[in-house]
Amino acid sequence: MGYLQVMTSIDSPAGADRIGRLLVERRLVACFQVLGPIRSTYRWQGEIEQADEWLCLAKTTTERFDELSQEIVRAHPYETPEIIATPIVDGHGDYLDWITTETAPATSF
Repeated sequence: MGYLQVMTSIDSPAGADRIGRLLVERRLVACFQVLGPIRSTYRWQGEIEQADEWLCLAKTTTERFDELSQEIVRAHPYETPEIIATPIVDGHGDYLDWITTETAPATSF
């Protein structure tokens, strides 16, 4: 089992809350944290832009990444959302077990 911290940024705290709740409800992430505002400077379509954004950090497993990434793209207001995954190389065993439990697909009985 591998673990990831996935980062994205968004233009509002309400948008971050909406996406975070969606991802937790769908069991694609165990935790979704929002930090900000942050100030971003970037080039977009040939112009230098600046914007206030909120940085979002999600904890998940490597097995859930593809579906998580697709869901962020669907739910995100940006044409090209930032989605960057960083491996979690080590961590508190109980916390990593919690990520595994909380991101396991729901089973039907």
